[in-house]
Amino acid sequence: MNPAAPPDPPHSGGSPDAKHVMTAEERAEYERLRRHAAVRHRRTRRAGSSVLLLLTLVLAPLAVVAAWVHDTVSDTDRYVATVAPLASAPPVQDVLINRLTDRVVDNVDVQAVTDSLARTLQDAGAPPRVIAGAESLEGPLRNAVRTVVDRTVTGVITSDAFQQVWEGANRRSHAAVMNMLTGDREGAVEAVNGTVQLDVGAVVDQVQQRLVDAGFEKAAAIPDTDRTVTLFETEQLGKAQDAMRLLDIVGTWLPVLTVVLAALAVWCAPAHRVMLMITATGVGVMMVGLLVVLALVRRVYLDSVPPQALPADAAATIYDTFVRFLRDSTLTLLVVSVITALVAYLYGPGRLARGVRRVADRGTTATGRTMENAGMRTGAVGRRLADHRQWITAGVLAAAVLTLVLWNHPTVGAVALVVGVALVVLIILAILASAAGPVGLAADQAGQRAVP
Repeated sequence: MNPAAPPDPPHSGGSPDAKHVMTAEERAEYERLRRHAAVRHRRTRRAGSSVLLLLTLVLAPLAVVAAWVHDTVSDTDRYVATVAPLASAPPVQDVLINRLTDRVVDNVDVQAVTDSLARTLQDAGAPPRVIAGAESLEGPLRNAVRTVVDRTVTGVITSDAFQQVWEGANRRSHAAVMNMLTGDREGAVEAVNGTVQLDVGAVVDQVQQRLVDAGFEKAAAIPDTDRTVTLFETEQLGKAQDAMRLLDIVGTWLPVLTVVLAALAVWCAPAHRVMLMITATGVGVMMVGLLVVLALVRRVYLDSVPPQALPADAAATIYDTFVRFLRDSTLTLLVVSVITALVAYLYGPGRLARGVRRVADRGTTATGRTMENAGMRTGAVGRRLADHRQWITAGVLAAAVLTLVLWNHPTVGAVALVVGVALVVLIILAILASAAGPVGLAADQAGQRAVP
């Protein structure tokens, strides 16, 4: 045997299965290349997740607005629920009462009545003082007419019947709202020369009939041109219609796309938990920004409405009523983002997170031990819960997320309820796992047989 003999050449008949043993230099080069490839792979994943995160944050507020527009426009029940409170809002009621009362009083010729009375007295030979007194009755008579008309109109507007008529008219005119958003001049709500107007013809007809029945025949002469109430007045209505039309088209898929991008951002990141926390925090910040934008738009809208067209309190009530579901959805998503970021942090290695987990474990363990000492042992079930604790926790959290996804328009209260139930379930399962008690003899023997 010659230990210094050179290895067989490649085709000299040596064993083709002989393994090549790397030298120290080759091993070092291999480790260097592998580290370089790993670093490059991590950088690629980090860059990809950053791009996906940016897209998620940009689309998040647009997705919320798009979903709100889509639901409000295409869902009749949602739309009626949006506009129904306007019928019982005092500022809006005051506007309708004053507008209708003014129209009726303007069509009652009180001066003609006083002039006729003065001529009749004059023909009858009444003293000049009596005739002058009859002519001066115009002011008190006009006030009396206005008082009666105002009382009648107020009774109609503030009645439950009016609210039912209001909801029924809005339900029937839901197609007209869609026409308004698309620029078509049809229906109860329409866009005319940069203004959004509400046709209250059905209400006017009801008021007219009641006034005619009360003896005010002139009420039947209320012109059709006075049967509209201006809700919005802005020079940017055309652009808003285009934006709403686009948002309505993508209202169904834009939220889905945003959720998919967020999930891909978390999945592509090297550190999933950290990216989940960053994504949730970023979405929460965007929801705060959307709330600020809604407040700024409210201020711009109120400044754009002339007081003679609509009082400030009525305009504010109309705006707040129309966007309240959008505001509620934004607040709900903000709360969900905060909870998600908090849960992601509590699963991390931070000192506070470890402390919270330690306190929770001590509490559930102490409760389980108390149950065990009281004879309420969970046995094999408890041990299975302890062995599969991570999977069970993930299942409970997934069930909570699925519940919120399937919940029809969840609110902050719904989120708090689902999170509270999930926490209670996790605590109960942890207590049951801690109350398993010692492993029985048969289980010990089975475990020993399973060991090779």
